[in-house]
Amino acid sequence: MNSIDWPALPFPEWESTCDTLHMWSQIVGKTRMALSPPVNHWWHVTLYVTPVGLATSAIPLPHGSFDAEFDFLRHRLVVRTSEGEERAIALYPRTVADFYREYMDVLRDLDIEVSIDLTPAEFDDPTPYDQDRKHASYDRAAVVRFHRVLTGANRVLREFRGGFIGKCSPVHFFWGSFDLAVSRFSGRRAQLAESTDHMTREAYSREVSSCGFWPGDRRYPQPAFYAYHSPAPAGLENGAVRPGAWNAQLREFILGYDEVRSAASPEQAILDFCQSAYEAGAKLAGWERELLECPRRARSAG
Repeated sequence: MNSIDWPALPFPEWESTCDTLHMWSQIVGKTRMALSPPVNHWWHVTLYVTPVGLATSAIPLPHGSFDAEFDFLRHRLVVRTSEGEERAIALYPRTVADFYREYMDVLRDLDIEVSIDLTPAEFDDPTPYDQDRKHASYDRAAVVRFHRVLTGANRVLREFRGGFIGKCSPVHFFWGSFDLAVSRFSGRRAQLAESTDHMTREAYSREVSSCGFWPGDRRYPQPAFYAYHSPAPAGLENGAVRPGAWNAQLREFILGYDEVRSAASPEQAILDFCQSAYEAGAKLAGWERELLECPRRARSAG
C-alpha cells in the first residue's frame, strides 16, 4: 500500500521536470497574486491541492471570477470563468517561455488583463519566464507521482490542522518555495530586524510554527517533511522530535520522505513528527497551549 499511496520520488530523477513545473506554477500563482485582494502572510497567493492537481481557487474579476487548475492526470492546465468559458493548455516537454506565451494568449482570449513580475521567485536561475528556453522537461510519470504524494501530504496535514483552534493557515502550496505547508500562530507579534525584507516581514510578522512537505532542491536534493518555528526559541535544536531530527544546515526539523515511506504507518509518522516538532517549539516559547489546542475530532490517520 505504501508504494501506491506514497510512491518513490527521488529528486535527482525528476529534477529538470520539477524545475520546469516550478516555473509554470509561478506564472499561474503570480496571476492570482496580481488579481486577488491581499491576505495576511501572503495567503492570497497560494495554490491548493485538488483531486487532479493544483489550483488557484476563484480569482476575482471586475465582473465574475475565474480559476486555473493544473490537471496532472490529464496533463493540462485548465482556465475556467464564471461565464462558463473554458480553455485548456497542454502540459508536455515545452519551454517556460512557450508555456508563458500560450498562457497569456489564453487569458487575453478570455478578456482577462494581468501583468506579472517575470523574474522567478526563490529560484537559482533568474532568467525571466518569457525568455526561459532552458527549462523544458515534463516527465508525466514523475508528475503523477508528485501529485500522489501531495494528495497524501495534504490529507495528513489537514488532519494535523484539526488539533488547533487558534489562528491557523489553510493547508496550501507556496509556488515560490514549491512546498505544501500549514502554519499555527501563537497570537503574539514577532520581533523582526529592521533590515527584514518586505516579503519576510509580512510572512513572519507573528510567532509561527510551520510544517509541510517539499520535493527537494539543489540545496537539499531529496524530498522531506519539515518543521520549524519563527522566531526559533533558544534550544529548539535539542527538541525531542520523533521521528525525524534537527538539520543544522537548514535550521529546522527534517523527516526524510523515504523514512515516511518505510514506516509501518506513514500517516502516523507524519502526524507524530508534526506534533512533536510543534510541541518542542511551543513549550520553549511559552505558547498558551490550553487556549490554542483541542483534541483532534477527525478520523484516525492510519
